[in-house]
Amino acid sequence: MKRRMFTKGLLSALAAAPALSIGRFASAQSAQGQRWSLVADLAECCSCEIPCPCNFGRPTELRCDGNRLIRIREGQFEGADLAGITFLVTFLMGQWTRIHIDDSMTPAQLETLDKLLPVAFAGFDRVARNKARVPMTITQTETTLSYSVPESKVEMKLLPGLGGERIVIDGLPNPNYYEYVQYESVVHTHESADAKWSYSGTNGFTSVMRVSG
Repeated sequence: MKRRMFTKGLLSALAAAPALSIGRFASAQSAQGQRWSLVADLAECCSCEIPCPCNFGRPTELRCDGNRLIRIREGQFEGADLAGITFLVTFLMGQWTRIHIDDSMTPAQLETLDKLLPVAFAGFDRVARNKARVPMTITQTETTLSYSVPESKVEMKLLPGLGGERIVIDGLPNPNYYEYVQYESVVHTHESADAKWSYSGTNGFTSVMRVSG
């Protein structure tokens, strides 16, 4: 399965967000009667070369191993608050996922996430081989971002552009990729019953996800 085909299936009943500030997005969607809406910070490293063509709407037939961190800033699911929900999806794109859930979340957050996953993250949830609460660490500086769970570890650094500035890309064809910033993997590893890999120098990015349904 092409990666782009799988990515298009990540969100069921997806409605692309209008051009709103992040702070106004969730409340505006709620006012429109949406069942759910969210704004999340994404971070990902995969095994693709820089830049990953899938994020630009150009699918690749190559194997894609990845670790995607999802941190929900704000949102609601049938009235339940989504702010603070954090999880990591390890994947072989189009084949399987392993979903690592931050064990610092409250019981109410865990219950809401359980309902949210098959609706807002259907592509990942449908092929999940494992879901587990685990300890998670996240560290971010102006130029680096690191996150890890027992099975996976990512360290990535900004890919410098002209004059050493960040490379920021707008207008990508997916509501997962607002404010897309290009990174490069330094460490990208995973080891579980499903797979073992280790990469460096491959694609990484951060972005803002704004979706509703």
